[in-house]
Amino acid sequence: MHFRILILLSILFLSFTEKANKVSAVAAYKIGDEVKDFSLRSINGKLYSFSSFPSAKGFIVVFTSNYCPFSKSYEDRLIAIDKKYTLKSYPVIAINPNDAEAYEEDKLENIQARAKEKGFVFPILRDEKQSVAKVFGALRMPHAFVVKKEGFKYFLKYSGAIDDNPQDPSGITKNYLEDALQSLSENKPIITEQTKPIGCAIRWK
Repeated sequence: MHFRILILLSILFLSFTEKANKVSAVAAYKIGDEVKDFSLRSINGKLYSFSSFPSAKGFIVVFTSNYCPFSKSYEDRLIAIDKKYTLKSYPVIAINPNDAEAYEEDKLENIQARAKEKGFVFPILRDEKQSVAKVFGALRMPHAFVVKKEGFKYFLKYSGAIDDNPQDPSGITKNYLEDALQSLSENKPIITEQTKPIGCAIRWK
């Protein structure tokens, strides 16, 4: 009996290791790298890419999840960030890369219901093949990236946490994402270009 359990645990370990190796094998973007445009379908069926926003100066790309409690704690903050920075031509693009077969809440109909309940106006895209999450190097949910448009190209300027307090918005002492955006809007160097994202691990297929 114990031997069978050990075999099962070994199989599970090898399976997770294989998935982790596949993810780590992807060459993820680093700060300053050119970001290639992508095309993903939203929860409403429309295809979106950076080129869908011709007047944008850049983008706030956030990998998030419908089930993750950390992602839920940032929902209202994302709404406020999108409202503020869309006016500055940096709209939010939310991307759900999670394996919907593993989490019921991340199935299309449940994401649609939550979006309607919260009144999200920014697009929520489904990264069903998880290819965009891998090339961005997304690790947790939420994981935020700031991409700046320069001419006809896009460059990664920030990667990491939205702020330093997932649990309590009133206790925030460092607004990493907004600080980066403010620096870009003032044509100043970003002091903190990368932080460690805090949240739920992405469930890879």
